[in-house]
Amino acid sequence: MKAQITIIGLGRIGASVGLALASRKETLLRVGHDIDPQTARQAEKIGAVDRTHYNLPEAVRQANVVLLAVPLDQIRETLALIAPDLPENAVVMDTAPVKAAVMAWAKELLPVTTHYVGLTPAINPAYLHTAERGIAAAHADLFEKGLFVILTPPGVPGEAVKLAVDFTSLLGAHHLFADTLEADGLMAATHVMPQLLAAALVNATTPRPGWQEGRKVAGRAYAAVASPLESLEGAEALSAAALLTPQSVLRALDNAMQELQNLRQLIQNNDAQALTARLQTAAHAQQEWQRQRQAADWASEAEPTQPLPTTAEAFARFFGLLAQKPKRSK
Repeated sequence: MKAQITIIGLGRIGASVGLALASRKETLLRVGHDIDPQTARQAEKIGAVDRTHYNLPEAVRQANVVLLAVPLDQIRETLALIAPDLPENAVVMDTAPVKAAVMAWAKELLPVTTHYVGLTPAINPAYLHTAERGIAAAHADLFEKGLFVILTPPGVPGEAVKLAVDFTSLLGAHHLFADTLEADGLMAATHVMPQLLAAALVNATTPRPGWQEGRKVAGRAYAAVASPLESLEGAEALSAAALLTPQSVLRALDNAMQELQNLRQLIQNNDAQALTARLQTAAHAQQEWQRQRQAADWASEAEPTQPLPTTAEAFARFFGLLAQKPKRSK
């Protein structure tokens, strides 16, 4: 008997998960669902899933694991739709950049017989600069040399947590445990703020009279800063991420605005030495981050590397998971 994982949302993240698990088909059934029928058909065509269901309840009815890879603004509605049809002891995971809100929705909407674990992916550094979007950007190795932040609500059984750890290992990624405050703070600074800064740059330049000529000369620097808008899941999703974690996002924006004020003051004072030093500090920090991110040697900074589990080892606990243990309470 195969374990079933249902992937809801077959864009870059969801389809890449399916592709990464393609070699496990002997022990794992990959079921997919996407609101766009054409995307669902494409996912099946490229081998990201074994089959798809347009009917969402049908897609999760036999699932041992459900992975939500949909934009943040669609997660609450999706949880509400699948909740009545989730099997007992199903593990529900998501890949949203905001976790406190999703965790609260899961507690509110999911039945007490299921278990929620949050995942936040950091992708393979080889794909950091690609501009592809959606299922066209899906790759089997998208998570190799990457990392998943794992968040677990209080009371989640250890077996469900271990299952999430094994799942990330099957995708070729490391894992990092964090609480919701820490995770949302990290994502506010590294995911939400870059997109807000990109929007600020575009909104600060394109409406100006000089843009008529500026658009002709805007080059690599402008494109690089504006590029986060190319991978935007949607204005609704970014707006939701900012508004659902206001304290973390405001803190990140305050830090950015303070640094801009520092640079402005140095320019106003015509302090070439201090301005050059400030820019050099930033350049060196960026280069060091790029070096570390490309190396992705995170295991040496934390726990010893564990052997990659087999699919049977990782998913065997799905069968009768926690059947003899108390169910979580709301």
